[in-house]
Amino acid sequence: MSASFLRIFRVALALVPAAFAQDADWTTFSGNTLGPRFSPLKQIDRSNVGRMKPLWSYQIDKTDKFEASPIVRDGIMYISEPPSDVTALETRSGKVLWKYRRVLPDNVPVCCGKVNRGVAIEGDKVYLGTLDAHLLALDASTGHVVWDATAAPYQKGYSSTVAPVVVKDIVIIGSAGGEFGVRGYLAAYNKDTGKEVWRTWTVPAKGEKGTDSWKGDSYRSGSATTWVPASYDPTLNMLYVGTGNPGPDWAGGSREGDNLYSDSLLALDAATGKLKWYFQFTPHDVHDWDATQVPVLADLPWRGQNRKLVLFANRNAFYYVLDRESGQYLLGKEYVRQTWSKGLDDKGRPLVAPGTDPTPSGNMVYPNSPGATNYQAPSFSPVTRLHYVMTRDEGGVFYSGDDAYREGNWFLAGRFISKPGEDAKAAIKAMEPSTGAAKWEYPLVFPSWAGILSTAGGIVFSATGDGDAIALDDSTGKLLWKFPTGGRPYANPVSYMSEGKQQIAICIGHAVYAFGM
Repeated sequence: MSASFLRIFRVALALVPAAFAQDADWTTFSGNTLGPRFSPLKQIDRSNVGRMKPLWSYQIDKTDKFEASPIVRDGIMYISEPPSDVTALETRSGKVLWKYRRVLPDNVPVCCGKVNRGVAIEGDKVYLGTLDAHLLALDASTGHVVWDATAAPYQKGYSSTVAPVVVKDIVIIGSAGGEFGVRGYLAAYNKDTGKEVWRTWTVPAKGEKGTDSWKGDSYRSGSATTWVPASYDPTLNMLYVGTGNPGPDWAGGSREGDNLYSDSLLALDAATGKLKWYFQFTPHDVHDWDATQVPVLADLPWRGQNRKLVLFANRNAFYYVLDRESGQYLLGKEYVRQTWSKGLDDKGRPLVAPGTDPTPSGNMVYPNSPGATNYQAPSFSPVTRLHYVMTRDEGGVFYSGDDAYREGNWFLAGRFISKPGEDAKAAIKAMEPSTGAAKWEYPLVFPSWAGILSTAGGIVFSATGDGDAIALDDSTGKLLWKFPTGGRPYANPVSYMSEGKQQIAICIGHAVYAFGM
């Protein structure tokens, strides 16, 4: 590494915004509330990452998908295990300190597996959303239940698979269950007592602004769930959360209209839950392209002036940049192959291509229902100013079907299959927010459900679809290290210090692996 490069790198690190500063722990889902999944730790860097080895692993005793994003504080790692359990581990050795095991009701309806994506921690409590739509506070030292709040009736199809978010005195939890025709929400609870503070419904009720975007009473089963964590701007005291598809998924005749506020980014006042602005990426979605991706909040120069931005690589195959104070659309560009839209107008609304809706006999469209990206957490480095996204390039055949709603039952009105005879392409892409173009991409043999982590050491960490933990150069995408685990990844890597040494941890297959020097 040249001396001139080191000087430039040190200057760039000195300019890392204070909002990205954190100690040696990883105490929120995305590293901090802005959603960057960036670690300022740099013991492990480009020069030595090739010597990284596995330090320990912990195996779960379930065969469900392991989607947890670990939380680390003071040498203790807290992970959620499927379906709604929590384990505390020593980061030094992986030794189990305590376990919480929840007894769930029989026959809880779930869409996409008995999963949980993580916990939150604040003070002496660990917070967990459960598959039967409760929010729990656990004692961080013992795992004992401190309080238990019912968020929604699971019998109607509601569940909570999202990692909670703590903002000041409240804990925020979202909803899952969009494939059962529930009405989505985001709710806040007092972190000490479990008392509900506010609730914002993501589908407006009759007479509220936006109800006319739903035909008849279709808003009652409109879905638009919030199953990926919100990001939070402390200077504006605003939450940003993406919403899921409208219900039913693949037939829109019974719900004519834009279907607000599905497939949207919502900006909410954190104190009250009041909607400040929204941006809808895919009005009247009939392809199940949830906007449940983690919003990344970044302060960057934009056309000659510094602006507070939201960066959003959407499932519908367009990359967006918005002003996060006003919601103004600034940029939208195709970043993965798509055939459903002729482009975006000057306000970012898609110009839908005719003949792309699902049909009873099937209609082939790009991207497929899993989308150009999905719930895999992206990363943003304030050093490189690049936005790292896990992408998928694949067509799908979409079928429409019966759209009758029955409470607590599947509400899909169709199905999809991957385009016959085509292998999905996948890549990690380093997006330049100023242009919406990829600076580099690292191709993958198989699509991956892993998220991404970037660090001040100049590294991008992730995992391939066939189970290799990998490290890439954050400026070029060059492969610097890999370790084969043999499992399939569905989770996000994190970085933290343990006894003065940096570790990288990620859940792959049915185990959490900790790597270090």
